Amino acid sequence: MSLKNKLNRLKPHLSGGGPATNHTPAKESANIEIPFLSKWENENVTPYLLDQDYCLIREVTYPLTQKHGHYHFQDFLTAVDIWNRRPISHPLSAEGHHAHELFFFDTETTGLGGGAGNTIFLLGYASVIGENLVLRQHILPHPGAEVPLYKSFLEKVNYKTLVTYNGKSFDWPQVKTRHTLVRDHVPRLPSFGHFDLFHAARRLWKHKLDRLKLSVVEKEVLGVERQDDIPGYLAPMIYFDFIESKQPDGMLGIMKHNEIDILSLVTLYTHLTFQLCGRDTSRTRKESFEVGRWYASLGEKNEAKKVLTKLVEGSDLTSLQAKLTLAYQFKKEQDWESSLPLFIEAAEAGNAQFSFDACVEASKIYEHKLKDYKLALDYCLLAEELLGNTKASIQKILVQLEIRRNRLEGKIAKFSR
Repeated sequence: MSLKNKLNRLKPHLSGGGPATNHTPAKESANIEIPFLSKWENENVTPYLLDQDYCLIREVTYPLTQKHGHYHFQDFLTAVDIWNRRPISHPLSAEGHHAHELFFFDTETTGLGGGAGNTIFLLGYASVIGENLVLRQHILPHPGAEVPLYKSFLEKVNYKTLVTYNGKSFDWPQVKTRHTLVRDHVPRLPSFGHFDLFHAARRLWKHKLDRLKLSVVEKEVLGVERQDDIPGYLAPMIYFDFIESKQPDGMLGIMKHNEIDILSLVTLYTHLTFQLCGRDTSRTRKESFEVGRWYASLGEKNEAKKVLTKLVEGSDLTSLQAKLTLAYQFKKEQDWESSLPLFIEAAEAGNAQFSFDACVEASKIYEHKLKDYKLALDYCLLAEELLGNTKASIQKILVQLEIRRNRLEGKIAKFSR
């Protein structure tokens, strides 16, 4: 290539710092041919034109009276209101938010791995606008159209907190990676809060669900039944076929799959809020325990006590777990009078899994706080009996118990002279 030709190619980059010039006339953009446009338009999909390229945008509006699973979308407004009326520190608390500031977001990608080799071909989201829930989907018509895809997406978003399902680990990091590749041509990514509902679902339902995919949670917890749904793992193959054929049919199926995912995020956030705030009258004892334990781990003592004290009466496994969790919370507060009876009840329940820990804790309180070495030794011996001497993996614990037993026997002998 001659020097003259090289200089001609560089001219657009050698401006004196003035405003950027769009070198593609708007009328040329308007003449872009969109394959099967009438078919797209029949499905509420319209093109977004930018220079000589485009992406596709679908918009669907649902009245808040619409039901999805066990809840109506207007119940989400109630959920946000509940958090604003309860000064509880919780990772899912919408305190300080209006309903329209939560942005329910999900993507479809060409693979499940991270990095620049994985492309997002659908950005979907929903938020409350007025009396409706408005859902939008931005579709990548071919791999080279990421500039119009992200420009159209970032022009539309208006939110304070993102709501996703495993989005902290996958969806949003992938958005950031792809955005980096086109950041000189599109708006910046805004800062925001993030509610990842996957972690909440795992806390509350791992005891009863073998898998925690959103589709499983939908069916088993939320009452959402999918009809003729395209499995998520087929999405990349369908997209690659769409790139070649331009036929919308397969992509429309993926868009419906993504739409249900997003609507289910609204229902899931509502259900989680009702569970966490005691509004779900069908909450099981096991779910109540998981709620109480979560509050305890967050240091929300009053909320934890409120939930757990309703569970300690009884002799089932959930009662035993509640007793131990509550006992440890009282121990943290150095409330020995409240923690000791609960540790004793758990210790004498005879459950090898939980009673051992309770015996050790009871022994510690009797030895170090109440100076009752005889009872401290009794619970130390009971712990040894529960633990047994059958597994090599517990040898270290046995050694610790033996040290405790020897120390207690020495103290008893010393003070009985």
